[in-house]
Amino acid sequence: MSKERKEEVIRSTQRFFAEKLEIELSELQAAFLVDYVFHEIAPFAYNQGVGDAQKHLVQLAEDLPGTCFQEPLTYWDAHDSSHVVRRKPEKT
Repeated sequence: MSKERKEEVIRSTQRFFAEKLEIELSELQAAFLVDYVFHEIAPFAYNQGVGDAQKHLVQLAEDLPGTCFQEPLTYWDAHDSSHVVRRKPEKT
């Protein structure tokens, strides 16, 4: 995490404790708490995200033939002007 982002998280943590728990945390205390949460608790969420992404990719891979199928032998359907015989309109 960037230094700027960590500072934002620390400020948010201080605000949470002050507003919700009526506890004033110093910047150092909040930083220790943020480090603890990131090292001890955040891996649960990270691992869940990896698992969810893996499930999603497996589903996409299983449906690959359905989403990436290309019908063969369609050239003449799209380009079939060679066998059309064009005649000069008859004069009436």
